[in-house]
Amino acid sequence: MEFYVVIPARYASTRLPGKPLCNIAGKPMIQHVYERARESDAERVIIATDDERIQAVAEAFGAEVCMTSSNHPSGTDRLAEVLDVLACSDEQIIINLQGDEPLMPAALINQTAENLANNSAASVATLCKPLTNCAALFDRHCVKVTLDQNGYALYFSRSAIPWPGADYSAASESLPEGADYFSHIGLYGYRAKFIKAYVTWSTCPHEKVESLEQLRVLWHGHKIHVGVTDQYLGLSVDTKEELTKLEAIMSRGSGG
Repeated sequence: MEFYVVIPARYASTRLPGKPLCNIAGKPMIQHVYERARESDAERVIIATDDERIQAVAEAFGAEVCMTSSNHPSGTDRLAEVLDVLACSDEQIIINLQGDEPLMPAALINQTAENLANNSAASVATLCKPLTNCAALFDRHCVKVTLDQNGYALYFSRSAIPWPGADYSAASESLPEGADYFSHIGLYGYRAKFIKAYVTWSTCPHEKVESLEQLRVLWHGHKIHVGVTDQYLGLSVDTKEELTKLEAIMSRGSGG
C-alpha cells in the first residue's frame, strides 16, 4: 500500500499568526510535523502552503513543497490543488496531516492509511480516542463522534453524543455506563478521486451549524471509517498558551 502525506500550512492564523514557523524546542513547528510524517511509511510527504516564508523554511530543512493559492476556503481545497499539481491517480491514498500537530505519532498516520485501504466502502478514514470524563464530553471545542457496529461514523458533533441524560454535566465525576464515548482526531485519509468530488459540493446544513467539514461527507451519503486509538496525546496548537505548553513538553524530549 502506497500513500502520500500532505501537510497544509498557512501563515495567516487568526489566533496565532505565523503558526507554522513558531519555534518549538529549537525547530519551527512545521519541521516537527514534517519529521513525524517522515517517520511513517509514506512514500512522499508534501508541505502545501501559500506563503513564501514557509516555503523557504521548509525547503531549507529538505521538505518537498507545493505552492498553492491563497484563496482556498479550507485545507481540503488546498489539498485538491496539490493533487492536480502532482497529477495523482484516482486511487492514490492521501493523508491530510494538520500543520499544528507536531506530536502526531507516525503509527496513527499508518493506521489511517491502512484503514482506508482495507475498507473499500469508506470514502474517508479518520481516527478517534475514547473519552474518559464528562468535562471533555460537554466541551464544545472537543468534537465527538458516534459509531455504528462496523466502525463507521454515524455523526460528528460539538455536543455530547450519545446524549448521556439530564443527570450528567461537565462537573459529573464519571460517564454513564452502557454507551461508548469518543472524541474525534483530525487526521484524515482519502482517495484522490474523492477529494476532487468533495470540493465541488456546497456546504450542507449540518456542516454550517456545527462548523464541521466532515459532516458534508455524511450528508452526501458517503461513509467515514473511524479507527480507535489510545496513542493520541491531543496536543495541537491554536494559541500562545498551547504553544508554551507544547514547547515545555518537547523541550523535555517528548517530541522526538
